[in-house]
Order: sequence, then structure tokens, then C-alpha cells
Amino acid sequence: MAIMEPSSTIFLGSYGGGGYGGGGRGFGGGGGGRGGGGGGGGGNPGGRLRDIDWSKENLKPIQKNFYHEHAAVARRDQYMIDQWIAENQVTLDGRGIPRPVFEFNEASFPNELMDLLYGKFQKPTVIQSISWPIAMSGRDIISIAKTGSGKTLAFMLPAIVHTTKQTPRGRYDGPSVLVLLPTRELAQQVQEVSIDFCNALGLKMACLFGGASKGPQARDLERGVDIVVATPGRLLDFLDNGTTNMKRCSYLVLDEADRMLDMGFEPQIRKIIGQIRPDRQTLMFSATWPKEVRALAADFQHDAAFLNVGSMELAANHNITQFVDVIEEHAKQPRLMQLLNDIMNQPECKTIIFVETKRKADDLTRWMRRDGWPTLCIHGDKNQGERDWVLSGGRDERPECANQSRPATSPFPSRWYTPNFTSSRPP
Repeated sequence: MAIMEPSSTIFLGSYGGGGYGGGGRGFGGGGGGRGGGGGGGGGNPGGRLRDIDWSKENLKPIQKNFYHEHAAVARRDQYMIDQWIAENQVTLDGRGIPRPVFEFNEASFPNELMDLLYGKFQKPTVIQSISWPIAMSGRDIISIAKTGSGKTLAFMLPAIVHTTKQTPRGRYDGPSVLVLLPTRELAQQVQEVSIDFCNALGLKMACLFGGASKGPQARDLERGVDIVVATPGRLLDFLDNGTTNMKRCSYLVLDEADRMLDMGFEPQIRKIIGQIRPDRQTLMFSATWPKEVRALAADFQHDAAFLNVGSMELAANHNITQFVDVIEEHAKQPRLMQLLNDIMNQPECKTIIFVETKRKADDLTRWMRRDGWPTLCIHGDKNQGERDWVLSGGRDERPECANQSRPATSPFPSRWYTPNFTSSRPP
């Protein structure tokens, strides 16, 4: 059982087949893609697309460097910066990396964005402090960053500024910015974090993912958008049928790159990048740095600044306390009830229970409800509306219990107990 700081809700869910959530290796639908999948992995999405010969295209020039070093940053003693880097276990590599910013007003953002930042937060996170000057300078970035590090605004705020500096788009033009990520839940989270900042500067954003109707998403694209946040399969569907194009895109983000590759999205990613101009700015964010991610970076990035916060080794999240309780199969259910009773005596405790199959998630949910536990269930066979309802219930702290299939990343923003109710797999 992994125990995150105590917080009183229980969610259950399944591991599924060979991939990340039932239904094999994570190609949308059937629970694939860790927490809902991106959709579009089956069939041949983008089959009609061909890589563009950019030498024959009449490309409008793009602007990428908007960073102006603040006087306070320029005056800051190098010893203070080195000490901050050491204290935060930061690894930096690359030529001419700008100094980090320690305050929002040092980041060269427009006043509209500054007002929102000061209204929502106190200081930049470590990854924001380093990423903002690099991204605003027009450099490619490779960032090894865990969820919860503030990485969404690390790439989205420079993306928003980048968009405002390009030539005005026509109504039917494609976006200036594309953010690719593995699952619909992640896409919705990025949209939720970013939408106020986009609105502040009058920018239009579209969020594209499988498991939902194409109609509203297509209409957003047809009206014209500045920023697209998308899962690979659904975006390829729209590129394939000509609903939008990426010829205007000059700022590309690959978020959760390692997970997209784990889920089998590399062919789709490569096909999409083939539709984007080669002089773009490319930012890659990944929780790990395996050889597959390195190969992707080598193919699609130029003179990238490398950033890592914490150890380069794959390690457990230090914000989580883990306990392993090895027991016989027949003793699991009574032990689970004992754990739940103990957890429910903690203040603000919430709980997600991971199980091995979608059927087990449904069965355990029914059993817990009969036993008096207010319980919700989520897994890959649930439609998008059901998933959204369960996830919003967890955030709003209405249920005490819920059952959830194993997600790619947790869509739950606060502290959770996470019993792992499986036969033999580790948490």
C-alpha cells in the first residue's frame, strides 16, 4: 500500500491486460492508455498523410526569442545561483543556458499573465524557474520532470507568449502551438490549467482526445485555434480528413514522452511531426530518460538544453510512503476492510484501490456498496461522461469510496491512500 499524505475517498480500478489498463498495449478505447488512453492507436490513423517537402513550401518567418533578462537576474550573485541549483538537485547541460528566475516578475511575461500568476501562486517552481528563460529564448528543451513539478505552466506560458508574437492567423489556419500527450485525462488537465491564461490574451484553445464526439472538437478547429492540446490518435484523425493542418505550428511540446512511447504511439508521433515545419521549437518532457526517448530527442530536437530535477535514476516518488503486506488470497478482503476502517479514522482521507481487472473493479465496487461503503468505480469500459463524473466526485470529496482502474497519471490533485488489491503485481 502506498500512502500519500492523508486526505476520505476510495477509488478502485483494474490493471487490465498487457498494456496500461485493460485491453492490451494502450491503443485508446478498452481502457488502454493508462487512464483512458489517447484513442486512435488501432487501425491506421493518418494513413493518407505524407511527409511534407518543406523546401517547396512558402513558409512565413517565425519569431522564437522573446526573453529579456531582468535586471535582478543579471545582478544575482553566481554563488547564490549555484547554491540554489545544488539544493534543488538540478542538472543542466547545454550551451549558453540563461540564468533561472526566482520571481514571477523576472520572467518577461505580459502583465495579463503576471496578474494571473500572482493571483494563483506565490513563487515559480524549480522547473518553471529554469524552463521559462530557456523556452522564452527560443531554445529546444529536454526536461526530466515528474508529475506535480509545475511542468504544465513551464511549457504553456512560453507557448502562449510565442503564439502572440506570430503573424495573425486566418480563420481556417491551423495552430501555432501543439501539445501532444498520451491520455484524454492529461489533455483535459493541461487545458484546465492553461485556459485562464489563454483567455487573458484572447487566444483560442482546442482539446482533442478519443472517447468523445468528434463534432464539437472539429467545430473548434474549423473556427480557428491558436493552441491545440491533443492525444496522437485523435489529432491524426483530424489531420487525415483535412479538418486542420500543422503547417503554421512552430512550437511543439511532447509531454509524458516516455509514456507515449510505452503506449505504442511512436509511429503516430513521427507522422504528426512530419507535418510540422522543421524550424519549429520543440520541448520534450518525460519522467524517465530511456534510450527510446533519447532517440526521439536526437531525431527531432536541435541544440536542446537538458534539464533534470532530482536523481537521473528511476526511483519511487519520495512524497509517498509505501508498505508491502504479503498475505494469502483468502485473507485479502478482510485485510482490505481492516485497512479501510483504519484509513477512515484519518482526517480528510481519500483512497484509490487498484485491482487487476475491470471485472474485479466492478465486483469489488458492488461488494463494498452492499457493505455500506459509498463507492465509485472507473476503468476503461466506462464512457467519458462516467469517467468525468467519477473524477469530479473524487476531487469534490463527495464519495467516501471509489474504485478506479489503474491510470497513466493520477488525475487526483490531493493526497491519497492507494491500496493495491492485486494477485502478484507490485504497486
